[in-house]
Amino acid sequence: MQGLDWNDLRCLLALARSGSFAGAARLLRLDATTVARRLRTLERMLGTQMFERDPGGALKSTEAGIAAIARAETIEAEIAGLAAAMEGTGSGVQGRVRLTTVPILANRILIPALPRLLGRNPGLKIDLMADARGYDLARREADIALRFSRPDPALGHRILGRRLASLHYAPYAAAGTPRNGAGLPWLGYDESLDHLPQAAWLRRAKGPSAAFAANDAESLIHAAAAGLGRTLLPQVIGDAEPRLTRLRGTGLPPLPTREVWLLTHRDLRPLPRIAAVVDWLAEILA
Repeated sequence: MQGLDWNDLRCLLALARSGSFAGAARLLRLDATTVARRLRTLERMLGTQMFERDPGGALKSTEAGIAAIARAETIEAEIAGLAAAMEGTGSGVQGRVRLTTVPILANRILIPALPRLLGRNPGLKIDLMADARGYDLARREADIALRFSRPDPALGHRILGRRLASLHYAPYAAAGTPRNGAGLPWLGYDESLDHLPQAAWLRRAKGPSAAFAANDAESLIHAAAAGLGRTLLPQVIGDAEPRLTRLRGTGLPPLPTREVWLLTHRDLRPLPRIAAVVDWLAEILA
């Protein structure tokens, strides 16, 4: 098809992700009139309507729109991949690597080990995104991810997965707490994280519940250290925190173990800067 413009496809994707012309304009830093004009141009080129309005006035993709959006996302990923591959293609390890993981791994394991990586590779720059949300590697929102789950099999042709470690959990409380911690309330997660294995374990554990819940393990560390109760943490992290002591209580459910997976995009994996970070992660999590 002659004359198909990537900028028109960018508008299509922004409309799909925001659900409105105003939202798409904000994403693209354009005015809504330009977004609407580009959508009309694309619809004329393809000979079909991309969106319709739902009863609430929001944009809803048509069947043709869904198909076009999927293809546009593939093109977007390829363009982002080309840009990423071209960055730092000179000799040696240089360039920027966007690494994402949950805050507790970023703060407690990765950051203390970063001087080793950057000392070996002075031309390397790390963007560390400590966030529980899943950045999409297929869309190049990140270059490398450390996650507690296997990669989606549907992305197997694009995303490479490698199990790096198993994290064994144990109960912890403030230093000086009697070794069994009996009678202390359990510090757990808020309802948004009920699906986590450690959250399920805490719900099954015998003992009172604390008048406190958190949406990340880092907060639970500080709460336990402050004497608010006991909680469940990876041993490699809990044992290294001087304000905590590992409890040895009996009658508890079997303690969970979680796998740590390293995910990278297949196209980026051979790049020297990606390989250097992958090797470093494997080393510190061995």
